[in-house]
Amino acid sequence: MSETEVDVLVVGGGLGGCAAAMAGTDLGLRVILTEETDWLGGQSTSQAVPPDEHAWIEDHGCTRRYRRFRNGVRQYYRDHYPLLDTARSDPHLNPGKGNVSRISHEPRVGLAVLGQMLAAARSAGRLEVRLKRKPIAVDTDGDMVRAVEFEHLETGTRETVSASYILDASELGDLLPLAKVEYVTGAESQKETREPHAPAEADPSSMQAITWCLAAGHDPDGDHTIDKPEQYGLWHDHQPDLKPEAWPGPVLSWTYSHPPTLKPIAASLFPEEGKPCFWLYRRIICRDHYKAEDMPHEATVINWPQNDYFRLPIIDQPGEVVRQALEEARQLSLSLLYWLQTEAPRPDGGTGYAGLYPRPDLVGTPDGLAKYPYIRESRRIKAVSTVTELHVGKDARAEAGHETAARFDDSVGIGYYHIDLHPSTGGDNYIDFGSLPFQIPLGALLPVRVENLLPACKSIGTTHITNGCYRLHPVEWGIGEAAGLLAGFCTERDVAPRDVREKPKLLRDFQKLLCDQGVELEWPKS
Repeated sequence: MSETEVDVLVVGGGLGGCAAAMAGTDLGLRVILTEETDWLGGQSTSQAVPPDEHAWIEDHGCTRRYRRFRNGVRQYYRDHYPLLDTARSDPHLNPGKGNVSRISHEPRVGLAVLGQMLAAARSAGRLEVRLKRKPIAVDTDGDMVRAVEFEHLETGTRETVSASYILDASELGDLLPLAKVEYVTGAESQKETREPHAPAEADPSSMQAITWCLAAGHDPDGDHTIDKPEQYGLWHDHQPDLKPEAWPGPVLSWTYSHPPTLKPIAASLFPEEGKPCFWLYRRIICRDHYKAEDMPHEATVINWPQNDYFRLPIIDQPGEVVRQALEEARQLSLSLLYWLQTEAPRPDGGTGYAGLYPRPDLVGTPDGLAKYPYIRESRRIKAVSTVTELHVGKDARAEAGHETAARFDDSVGIGYYHIDLHPSTGGDNYIDFGSLPFQIPLGALLPVRVENLLPACKSIGTTHITNGCYRLHPVEWGIGEAAGLLAGFCTERDVAPRDVREKPKLLRDFQKLLCDQGVELEWPKS
C-alpha cells in the first residue's frame, strides 16, 4: 500500500475543498486533494446545482477567490460560446438566466473554471488531485489525526496519506466517525439550543432531504419519452406524511407546499400567468443569448420539491439502508421526468411534455442524473462555539432587541441566506424563515477536542436549524478557504488552531492574513 506525506490533506473536492486547496497552495503548502467522484466542484458540478447566492453577491459578501470563480464562469462563456454581442458584453451575464442564480451555468463550465484556478498549483507540484478515492480508515494519536487511508473506487487499491493538517471537506463529514471526532447529526432539541424553531425532542436521524438532480433539455418537436422507471409505481401516488402540515397531494403533481407558509401552491413547467415556473427556476441554457443559427435547445436542472428525497436518512445507517435510499432518490428523479413526459397536465388540457429529454452530456453521466446526490446536511462537529438561531435568526434577534446578527470577534468570513430547511427524514415539512447577514466564527471550525482536523465544508459547528443558511455555495467556499488559510498560518507560525482563537495577537494576525487574501470579515454597516 502506497504512502504519501504532505503538509495538508483535503478530503472532498467540492467547493469548500477546492477553496481550501487553493488557499493552502497559495501560501506555499504541499496539498493533496481527494474526491470521491471523477469531478471536482461538488454542488456546482458533480451535484449539478446552480449557485444559490444572496442579493448583494455582485458587490460584496464573498471572498476574492470565489469572485474569481464567478467571473471565470462568465469569461468562459464569452471565450468559448457563440453568444450574441449583447450577451458577451453584459458584465452581469447570467448564462442560463435561471432565476435562482445570477450565474446559472452548466456543470461542465464550473468544472473547467475550477480546473483553471487549480492549474498553476498542480503544475508547480504544490497540489496533487486524486479522484475516485473514498476514505475508509483514519490513524489517530490521542487528539491528533495522523493519516487517512483511501480506497480507489474503481481499482480497489488502497493508499495512505499523512499530513500535518487534515481538512474534512467531504459532503457528509466522512472523517468524523472514522477519526472518532465528537459530532452531532439531525435535529437538536429546544432544551439543548434554546432555538424557537428546534423541536421539543432531539432527533439525530432527522435531516434534510437529499436530491438527485437531473439535467433536462427540451425539444419542442420531439418525443424522447424514457422507459418507465422501475419504481414508478412506488412514487406515482406517494404522498409524504409530514408535520405540522401534510404534503398537499402526490409528490408527482404540480401542487406542493409553499416553504414559508406550508400552504398548497400550484406550479407549471413553462411560464404560465400566476404560477411559479419550474423551467426558469434552475435553467442553465437559455436561447436568448444566441443567434438563430447557433440557438441550442434550452436546458434546466430538475431540483424541485417533487424530487426531494427524505424517506430514509443516509448518515450513520447500515450500508444496505444507504444503498436503498440512494437508489430510491435516483428512481424518484427518473420517475418525475417520466411523469412530466407522459402524465403532467398541460395548460391546453393535454397531458405530458414528450419533448423533455435527459442531458447526459451536461453532467457527464449515462442517464442525465448528476454524478452525486445534492447533500444539504452533513454530520456537524461538536465545536468550540456553535452558531444557533439566536445568533442569526431575524425574529429571534429582533426579540432580543437586535437589528443585526450576532457579532463574532473571531470572524473568518461572512455569508447570507435565509434559513431554508427542506422536508426532513424525521417527518418535518419545510422550515423556512428569515435570517440576517452573518459571520463565520473561527470557533465553529474548531472541534472541542481534536487539534489538527478542521471542517472545510458543511460539517462546522452549526445546528440543524442554522445549517439551513450556512450550507450554500459561497458560504461553503468561505468555510473551506478559511480552513486552508488557517492551516497555512498555523504551519508558518508553528501554533495550534485553537491558540489562534485564544490568543488575541495571533487572532489579529490571522484576521489580517484573511483580509490580505481577500476575505471579508464583516458586512458593511449601511
